[in-house]
Amino acid sequence: MIRLKLLLFVILAGTIVVPAVAESAESDYKAGMKAEKQANLDAAYQSYKRAHDLKPSDTKYLIAYTRMRFHAAAEHMHKGRQFRDTGSLQDAMAELRQAVEIDPANFEALGLLRATAEMIQTQEREKEQAKKNSGQPTTLEKEAKSAGGPVALDIKWDTPISLHLTSTTVDVVYKTMAKIAGINVLIDPDYKPQKINFELQDVSLRQAMEMIAMQSRTFWRPVSSNTIMVAADTGSKRKELEQNVMKTFYLKNAASPADLQQAAGTLKAILDINRVQVTPDQRSLTLRGTPDQMVLAQKLLADIDKPKAEVMVDVLLMEVSKNYSHTIGTNPPTSATVTLAPGGTTSSGSGGSSSGSSNLTLDTFTHLSAGDFAVTIPGISFSLLASDSHTKVLQRPEVRVLDSEKASLKIGDRVPIATGSFQSGFGGSVNTQFQYLDVGVNIDITPYIHAGNEVTLKMSIEVSSVTGVQSIGGFNQPTIGQRRIEHEARLKDGEVNLIAGLLNDSESTSLSGYPWLLKVPILKYLFAQENRQKSDSELVFAVIPHIIRGYQTDEDNLREVDLGSGNTVTYRKAAIK
Repeated sequence: MIRLKLLLFVILAGTIVVPAVAESAESDYKAGMKAEKQANLDAAYQSYKRAHDLKPSDTKYLIAYTRMRFHAAAEHMHKGRQFRDTGSLQDAMAELRQAVEIDPANFEALGLLRATAEMIQTQEREKEQAKKNSGQPTTLEKEAKSAGGPVALDIKWDTPISLHLTSTTVDVVYKTMAKIAGINVLIDPDYKPQKINFELQDVSLRQAMEMIAMQSRTFWRPVSSNTIMVAADTGSKRKELEQNVMKTFYLKNAASPADLQQAAGTLKAILDINRVQVTPDQRSLTLRGTPDQMVLAQKLLADIDKPKAEVMVDVLLMEVSKNYSHTIGTNPPTSATVTLAPGGTTSSGSGGSSSGSSNLTLDTFTHLSAGDFAVTIPGISFSLLASDSHTKVLQRPEVRVLDSEKASLKIGDRVPIATGSFQSGFGGSVNTQFQYLDVGVNIDITPYIHAGNEVTLKMSIEVSSVTGVQSIGGFNQPTIGQRRIEHEARLKDGEVNLIAGLLNDSESTSLSGYPWLLKVPILKYLFAQENRQKSDSELVFAVIPHIIRGYQTDEDNLREVDLGSGNTVTYRKAAIK
């Protein structure tokens, strides 16, 4: 009795607890959806996690929890990077720790956490070392960090000037402007100044120096913040005296070594930068050139280092089929069987001897009569049957793909097909080779995203199935039924492209019965049977592109930039309006 009461108590408690757990999990799931709409990813993650912990076998809660775990961790990683870029390493550590706690399997977050921790330790060691080694020579690493940038000429004179010089040598013109600007001028010993006429009205001092360099076919480079060197503008002199700098550019959107090589080729072709080192592991380009080339390389890389456009393609697949059949009429006997059964050759009753056709004698045939033959006629059946069936198959996969990249979606089975055989050794066994064909729904899409939120889709859509089996060379080979579409279409964002017209219509009628009578309109159903079958199927595709990210260009990317002359790349700062 006690055991029975205990069992009833356990059953009652289970009936109460299970609905309560389900209700609590659903409420947590709804709370997560509400927090997600409010862009509170941490709260949404916690709610989805509680719902998943309460019902870990529920697929709905598992998908929501897994998805929000990724987005919440990514948000903390983004904040951590921002803090680290601004030098707030402790705040970056806090954000990255939260990202790792949310998603321990995120190797990128783990790597950033370790790198940030090493940066903090390095700073602490440098501070301690600086206290210990105050006054001592710096190490090579510190010397590298303190390496100076390109020398820039500091011209403090900003008032427009006017010059009128006649039959004056070039070095005198440079020195005249240098006295106005308060800078020093050094003349290359190999340069022989020529006399020129120089006249300018209301120009800045830097513009005047650029104009005298152009007129006299000379160039100048800063030696220090208040000193310049003037030399003849020749290739050999520029190579000898032109200032060279080094800079590493990290490309944010390069996905492969080919992207880096393409960027390096653009720099070489446009800016004449011949010394370019590509580092695929770091997705970086290290350049060596003039300071003007570095400035323009920064501008050019900012123009071409853009994230690839991306599109989400909804593929709606509908197959509607209709099968109709009816059978009506009589199935009359069309044959009869006559059996010889003479009276003296039939089997006797119980206790008697059984004699069959083996006991027939020639004398038997002399006494045959109509009673010695048995006639067997099949029965008559009347059928009145009709069947009507409708089917509708609906699939809606989503494919997310980058611009100009091919995406493939395969839904179905892989069917083995024998492709050949060979015999191993003399008299050995025969080995057969097989390959697998994808049978089902196979979709290949390559998008090309244009300006104006338009997409060109190059599509190959195939629907196949196993329709039968054939014996070929001793092997049962499947017969594949296939319907395939290949085409291109240019669509707007959200525009529906409907592909229809793949029809399969078959109809068959059969009539069996007595000749001539089966053609009589009414009597044919008494002496014949009619069987009619009709099958219709239609395949419809709908393709809907949704542009997730287009090509991002602004006014700065579209504006023209002065590069100097055809022989020399020169940076000129735009005038402030």
